[in-house]
Order: sequence, then structure tokens, then C-alpha cells
Amino acid sequence: MSHPLPDPALALAYIDGSTPAAPLFAEAQRLRDEGKGRTVTYSRKVFVPITTLCQDTCTYCTFAKPPGNGGEYLEPADVLALTQAGDRHGCTEALLTLGDNPEARWKQAAEFLISKGATSTIDYVRQMSELIVNETAMFPHANPGVMTAGQIEELRPTNVSMGMMLENISPRLMEPGMPHHNCPDKDPVVRVATIEAAGRQKVPFTTGILIGIGENDAEIVDSLFALARLHRTYGHIQEIIVQNFRAKADTRMRKSAEPVPAYIARIVAIARWIFGAEMNVQVPPNLTERYEVYLGAGINDWGGVSPLTIDWVNPEQPWPHLEELEARTNAGGFDLKPRLPVYPEFISPEWIDSALLGRAETATDEAGYASVDMGVTT
Repeated sequence: MSHPLPDPALALAYIDGSTPAAPLFAEAQRLRDEGKGRTVTYSRKVFVPITTLCQDTCTYCTFAKPPGNGGEYLEPADVLALTQAGDRHGCTEALLTLGDNPEARWKQAAEFLISKGATSTIDYVRQMSELIVNETAMFPHANPGVMTAGQIEELRPTNVSMGMMLENISPRLMEPGMPHHNCPDKDPVVRVATIEAAGRQKVPFTTGILIGIGENDAEIVDSLFALARLHRTYGHIQEIIVQNFRAKADTRMRKSAEPVPAYIARIVAIARWIFGAEMNVQVPPNLTERYEVYLGAGINDWGGVSPLTIDWVNPEQPWPHLEELEARTNAGGFDLKPRLPVYPEFISPEWIDSALLGRAETATDEAGYASVDMGVTT
């Protein structure tokens, strides 16, 4: 990331609409085409909810559940069944998602981990990553929330990439009445420390921001620039996600307003402008009805899309069928290509553990995309 960072004040003016956005969108498209051409990627995945227990109580989250009401761990046999089914359907990514540090809050979590010989939930993620690598052809991508440097080191030999959303850099969102109140793992200082630790250990890392949970425009700009500074230091951020909040009926934010696509598109274009031509910029296609609008804002990736499993974070929002995703992408003048959970430019000894590098190289073509086009049918 060598291009100069743009003016934060101008970025803010684009977001709030005080400056016409047409030049911004033109520049975002130019940068995307310069760095990525007319290829848009996606990762064919299976969503593996390792545990729906969590110590946090974010007011917009429907993923986390208490014990006895959906809060539980997947057994190893369940993890294996999911990923073997993914194998049969040509999936390459096993997205391992879970609540943060549930054993700190729930005795049932601690008891489960003891029964599996795991020292922590992250240690159980390591066990399951090893199971997936040993028993399937899939590639684990751990998205376990806050991690220590030691935990990242433990996961690196079995995960070609990892991820954690920053969500927002502002500590204001942790104040009483805000969505991250009493959520220790959403402290931006702690989350930045995790992203930094991944950078020091050369882990290709996916991160991004969540829009519509109570932040203001200035905090959005601050969050993007904070991530840009981290990437300038470590060079390890492989993807920036701009994710829009969707209200869920069983949460405290069920009546909160959702950000409109035109607003999200401006933020996507600003993310492309800030991060430049080489960054991979993604918007989840299942969270906006006419998601192809984001092609005009400079994205080059749709993220993980599953032909098998629901989006456990947004279960009310089904994935687009892969045939539809391809048709809409093609209609915008782009080619849709499958990738691994690690992006082509990170498939190298610098970024992938030696235990996985050969496997990743075998699974990709000379351009670094998934080597066998599994097609878009199930």
C-alpha cells in the first residue's frame, strides 16, 4: 500500500453528502479496474458455527445464544459431517465462526471444553481445524474473534487465513445504551491488538467495518483510516469488508433503522479510495437485494457464499444462488471466479505455513484462483 492516503475531511464530506459523490465513484472504479481488472471473486464455503455461546451481549446479534436456548458447541462429528458435505459440493472454505471466549461466562462452555481435552475455545478451534485439514480437502478460515499472539500462532499451521471484523474504532459504542456496552471483546483497543498480532505473524487477515449500529460518519472514516494504518505497517490485510447492519426480530435493535444501499455504496467507494487499487474490497451479497450496485462502488469480491449452509450471523438473509450471482456479476461486465479463503497474492511462503502452502498451490491455478472451476450449480 504505497499510494498516499486521501484527505479524511473530504472522505467525510463524501459520506455525509455535502460533496457530490460522482468523482468518488469514478475514482473507485478506476482504482478497482487498475488493480483487479474485470474479475470479481467469491469463496465457495461451508459455514461452521463452532459455538453459538459467547460472553458478549451485542444488541444487534442473533448468533450468540445462552445454554439451553441454542447456545452450544458443535461436536467433532458435526464439524466433520459439514465439511465432508462441503467437499462433495466443491467448496474450498470452512469458515469457523464462534462467540468470543464463552468459557469466561458460561460454566457449560468450560465443561464442554474439559470433556474435549481443550484448554480454551480457541484450542478447540485448533482441534477442529486439524480435523478438517486431515479428513477433507477444505481450507479452514478461522474467524474466532479476539485472539492472543499465542493463539494465532497455534492456529496458523491449519488456517491459510484468519479474520475478525474491527466493526468500529470508536470506544463510544461501548458506553451505556450503546450496542457494545458490557462487551469486553468489542473494545477497539483489544481488537486492534488482535489485528496487529496477526500482522506480526504474517497471517493473511480479513477485517472490516459494520455500518448502522449507532456509529456516526466521522467514526466510519476513523475506522477505515485506522485499518489503513495497520495495513501500511504489516501489509497483511487481504480484504476489507463493508457490512451493512440488518435488523433482526429477536434482538434489542430489532426496530433500528437499516442503512440504505446508496449510503453503503459511498462508504464502499471511500474504502476503495483509501486502500487503493491492490486491496480486495467486499460487500456481502445476501444483505442487499440489488447487491450489484456495489460493483459501481469499486468492489472486487463477494466474500464467502455457500451452496449448503445458512449465514449464521444473518440467518434471515439467504445467500444468492451461485447461478444468480454469476449472472448479475456478468451483467455488470465482470467475470466471476472462485478463490480459496486466502487471496492469490498471499499464496507464498511468506504468508502461509509450510504445512499448508503446497496444498494451497495445488488447489489453485497459475493466477492463484481455485484451480478447478466447480461451476455455479449444486
